[in-house]
Amino acid sequence: MTGKHYRCPLGQWQGQPRDAEAVKREGWRDQGILVINTEDQRLDWAERQILKQIAERLYGRREVSHG
Repeated sequence: MTGKHYRCPLGQWQGQPRDAEAVKREGWRDQGILVINTEDQRLDWAERQILKQIAERLYGRREVSHG
């Protein structure tokens, strides 16, 4: 198989708890993978709406649980 192989950022830390933000940062820097909570308060309203629109276009609407 040729090309880049996916390297799991968790593999090197087996058995040790990892900081979620550190894993997300490494995923972005090393793999170009972006993980964002659309309710992250570091983002303004417009940024959260843009992310929600992109996610819905790529993955469909979220199911809303009524509880």
